[in-house]
Amino acid sequence: MSVPQLSAEQRGEEILAVFDTAFGELLAADPAAFRVKFRKMAASAFAFYRGTACLFYHDLAAEKRGGPYLDDRTSRVWIHGDLHAENFGTYMDATGRLIFNVNDFDEAYVGPFTWDLKRFAASMALIGYAKALSDDQIGELVTVYATAYRERVHALATGAKSDEVPPFTLDTAQGPLLDALRDARSLTRFGLLDSMTEIRDFERRFAPGGGSIELDAATRYKVLAAFDGYLETLPESSLARPDSYRVKDVVGRRGIGIGSAGLPSYNILLEGNSDALENDVVIYIKQAQTPAVSRHITDPAIREYFQHEGHRTVISQRALQAHADPWLGWTELDGAGQLVAEVSPYAVDLDWGDIDDPEEIAAVVADLGRSTATMHAAADDQSGESLVPFSTERAIDAAIAAEEAGFAELLVDFAHEYGARARTDHQIFVDLFRNGRIPGL
Repeated sequence: MSVPQLSAEQRGEEILAVFDTAFGELLAADPAAFRVKFRKMAASAFAFYRGTACLFYHDLAAEKRGGPYLDDRTSRVWIHGDLHAENFGTYMDATGRLIFNVNDFDEAYVGPFTWDLKRFAASMALIGYAKALSDDQIGELVTVYATAYRERVHALATGAKSDEVPPFTLDTAQGPLLDALRDARSLTRFGLLDSMTEIRDFERRFAPGGGSIELDAATRYKVLAAFDGYLETLPESSLARPDSYRVKDVVGRRGIGIGSAGLPSYNILLEGNSDALENDVVIYIKQAQTPAVSRHITDPAIREYFQHEGHRTVISQRALQAHADPWLGWTELDGAGQLVAEVSPYAVDLDWGDIDDPEEIAAVVADLGRSTATMHAAADDQSGESLVPFSTERAIDAAIAAEEAGFAELLVDFAHEYGARARTDHQIFVDLFRNGRIPGL
């Protein structure tokens, strides 16, 4: 990518302008949450990169439009939108299987498939740098990712049977992916409930403290009304036992993570699939955010397809994730679109802390390339959504085949260039933050 050379002062002003567009309203509403978010981002270049998808797409959009491997179809596929190396982990799918794959679809949208790949490649450059890998080793890792992605897309495009490209499960995963799945399997619904709730008068209720906020009567009424709206968005298969949706308790929470600073959210305790107290279910209602990539996709047909950001998040996740969470739905609250999903006891993120051996890193990265390809292939004319009415794996396979030799090289060059830029931007950001130059804080 060719980015104009700016002084640190000029780049700092550009970063502040992008932040104001992306975070301005939420920051004004809850500056304390953003102080927490920004302190987390200050910890490392990778943490900064995780929290600044808005800056990443601002920089990508400054490139010349189009580019290799992008045509009318491959520029218009379901993409994750924030595909970095830590957005992979475990989940239990609607069939009860523990799966390792991409997670966290808050930024999902429709756009160029290469944007996902570039975002991942740059994240590997940052992780590799933090682990003191050489530029050549980082380039090899990105090549491994690109090759695994390319091979899996080709297999899916040419009609490989499902048993030839199985998902990563307890039976098929290896190494750190299998470790994450085993960790997830050791977790229990009872353990999650024990950490969040207590038994009072023979019924389960949310426990006080721990970040929960008691709601006044008016707010509780609004949340329950939003919950009723959510039920209408669930597929028929999720409504087999109506008692499952009996509400036992509601509390407020405030998101303070890197991705959810300032977004109000609520937890609802439900009966679950039986009268037994250990089968109760916790779901959350969270205000959905505008995805960073959407500011740079101008197609009105895409924008008009979604009722609101909650609807967009859910439709995107259902498209990108086979057998998605059966509790996944959307609603509205105070005029804003909301995402609704289960607080899953079986979610374990991939932990890069102990993955240090270059060969082990390469094996993991290859699996993540395959996961990315599987995700892109899931989201097409078979997903039940009309926005992408063609086979994405065939479109992507044909685009790469037309210029096979340069595919990995494109991602390697981008990884090195944007990784270096993110490290420099991180230092500029830290200086802006510590010197009180971020407006509103």
